[in-house]
Amino acid sequence: MMEMMGMMEMMGMMEMMNNKDDAYKQKFMAFAIRMVKLKKYLNEQKHEYNIADQIQRSGTAIGANHREATFAESKADMVHKLSIAQKECKETMYWLKVLHGSEFINTTYYEELMGDVEELYKILTASVKTAKSNL
Repeated sequence: MMEMMGMMEMMGMMEMMNNKDDAYKQKFMAFAIRMVKLKKYLNEQKHEYNIADQIQRSGTAIGANHREATFAESKADMVHKLSIAQKECKETMYWLKVLHGSEFINTTYYEELMGDVEELYKILTASVKTAKSNL
C-alpha cells in the first residue's frame, strides 16, 4: 500500500513538472511568434529592415535554445544552451530599447514586450541555477 502511495505521489509530481514545462514552452513559443509579427510590422509599416531582422533572430533564438536544452546531451550541455538563451534575451532587450528610443515602437508596446522578455530571462536564470546545482 505504501509503495502504491509513493508511486502515485511521484506520478503527480511528474505531471506537475510536465504541466510547468508545457507552460514554459508555450511562453517561449508565444514570444517567438510576437517577434515574427514585430518584424512584419516593422518591415511593412515602418520600412525598418535591419533592426527588424536582428530582433527577430534574437527573439526567436530564445525559445529555440530553450527547446534545444530540453534535448541536451548532458547537464553541462543543457546549462550551455540555457546560457545562450539568456544571452539572446539580453540582446532582445537591447534591440527593444533601440526600437523604443528611435520611436519605431510606442511605450506601451515596448513595456509589454520588455516585461515578457524579462519574465523569460527569469525563467532561464532559475533553470540555469537549478541545472548547475545538479551538476
